[in-house]
Amino acid sequence: MAVIYVILGAAALFSIFPFYWMFVMATRPSAAYNSIPPTLLPGTQLVANFKKVLDMVPFFHAMWNTVLLCSTVTLGVLLISSLAGFAFAKFKFPGKNVLFICILLTMVIPPQLGLIPQYYLVSKLGWLDSLMGAGVLFLLNPLGIFLMRQYISESVPDELIEAAKLDGCSNFRIYRSIVLPIIKPAFATLGIIVFTLVWGEFLWQFTVLREPASYTLQVALATMNNAYRVDFGMLLSGVFWATVPLIIIFLMFNRLFISSITEGSIK
Repeated sequence: MAVIYVILGAAALFSIFPFYWMFVMATRPSAAYNSIPPTLLPGTQLVANFKKVLDMVPFFHAMWNTVLLCSTVTLGVLLISSLAGFAFAKFKFPGKNVLFICILLTMVIPPQLGLIPQYYLVSKLGWLDSLMGAGVLFLLNPLGIFLMRQYISESVPDELIEAAKLDGCSNFRIYRSIVLPIIKPAFATLGIIVFTLVWGEFLWQFTVLREPASYTLQVALATMNNAYRVDFGMLLSGVFWATVPLIIIFLMFNRLFISSITEGSIK
């Protein structure tokens, strides 16, 4: 047992090290990035580097855009995925299995293949340089539908739904009063996954967001790169502060996240 804890502890330290090194570089001047031997102790330039970030890009405005985008998309995905998962798990309708398989097959299509037609569609809708255009593609999440379908199938007894129908409950009332309270752990898991995915997404946001007022953090940080010189201390300072909200979100919901995993293992 002690050996297992040692291995797990070493794996945890190995996983945390990139974040620690990012913090160290955020507190050092740019020259420390290529120093030999590597610098492993924090410096004193954290505030100075972050001031450079604020001078280069509207960091807090971009963070607000990112939080708004991620929160809206996450709520939308949770609603759509849970409703779709409930339908696929507990209802019978023609073509259900075929439709579900078609949704899952979209997971194997590289998103880059649809970049041009998606850009054309968003452009025709007038959603360029808007958070609507940056987030609309992520609202339909095949992984979320699959996760919710599996969780609802295992966690919500058919007898409970039948009893609710006998009491005169509508399908939406069953979803709201019975299904939602049971799937809170799955909500936390999917919410963390979607929030993190949208927060770190770059290609699509960089494609549709061209005005500084609509920049998200990823796009704003990308504009700090210079073709002739990169200030790594400044850049990693911005990346460090852009990562902090993700850590806070995970710490807020990690109990429900772990609960959903352990519940599945116990079953």
